[in-house]
Amino acid sequence: MILVLSPSKTMTLEGHQYPDFTLPILLEQSLELAEKLKKLRPGQIAKLMGISNKLAQLNWQRYQDFTTPFNPDNAWQALLAFKGDVYSGLDAETFSDADLTFSQDHIRILSGLYGVLKPLDLMQAYRLEMGTKFAIGGSKNLYQFWNSRVTESLNYDLKDREHSVLVNLASDEYFKIIQPKILQAQILKISFKENKNGTYKVIAIHAKRARGLMANFVVKNRLDNAKDLKSFDSEGYEFNKALSSTEELVFCRD
Repeated sequence: MILVLSPSKTMTLEGHQYPDFTLPILLEQSLELAEKLKKLRPGQIAKLMGISNKLAQLNWQRYQDFTTPFNPDNAWQALLAFKGDVYSGLDAETFSDADLTFSQDHIRILSGLYGVLKPLDLMQAYRLEMGTKFAIGGSKNLYQFWNSRVTESLNYDLKDREHSVLVNLASDEYFKIIQPKILQAQILKISFKENKNGTYKVIAIHAKRARGLMANFVVKNRLDNAKDLKSFDSEGYEFNKALSSTEELVFCRD
């Protein structure tokens, strides 16, 4: 079983760092993207990404500084670098060495710049959302650029596992990079809903944190079978059998 998460726009390359690290499997493609982004002016970045001039200047500088080889002095492990709602729920800063080792085998982070990251993969700070209409080479956007590479990487990581299940804890924008026709695993979507006037609805800000809570629950309890996800009960959530199906597990709270 592997969980996939979206990245976060917020990231910090400082604080606690784990001594072990790996490198992104698709770093060659990341370099191709970074080299083209490095040639853009701050105003072009602002227009491309729909961000303020201040953020555009920050990310222009990030791409000017983008360099390889990655090492602990110029890059940070992905699971510890990403912040935001999902990662506040995940709370990786509290992970033990054993937790990080388990997460390395069971969590993948989808990324517009890196394609897919393992938790201990070193990364440099960036901004490039998967939905950005960034043309490069013969590709009109990042979905075309990454094509089947991300799915094939996941297939490699899923092969020979007792439970070949891909648990979708990512946003729709990012999960669209996965190609179900070539994925050699069952896809299981996880949804989190809040009771609003008697009706259960997805509230984005709460759902993001809940995705991180679920990933934390899997790591801390060393879960490797999707059926065990139904026991998730963090921060008041409970499995809702009536709203669930074989393709989707729904968790609700009042």
